[in-house]
Amino acid sequence: MRIGELAARTGVSTRSIRYYEQQQLLISVRTASGQRVFTDAAVERVRLIQRLFDAGISSARMYELLPCMSDPSIRTSWLTDKLRAERARIVAERERLDRTVAALDGVLGDLAAEDRLPASSAA
Repeated sequence: MRIGELAARTGVSTRSIRYYEQQQLLISVRTASGQRVFTDAAVERVRLIQRLFDAGISSARMYELLPCMSDPSIRTSWLTDKLRAERARIVAERERLDRTVAALDGVLGDLAAEDRLPASSAA
């Protein structure tokens, strides 16, 4: 199938599909006229790539993980360990962001409290 059909079947833009190819996450062959042609398996591959992006996995990490994810015969505990490490990284980032939001809320609260001071108290 051509890139436009793959995009339509997966709901992903042709630009994203080209990016996946550039990152070596997806492979196509070229016709004599230079058009990309994908196998039917590319539909599931693109869906998997999208799931991994939705899960916060970078394209560089995906490049490492996809071979094991796509072929059950070569899956090892390495894959599970890597995915758990990614999850831990994301949880730590979320905790850091929660602290950042709390600090910003404190600043906003302080400003709101200052705005309620009588005009004679303002310096």
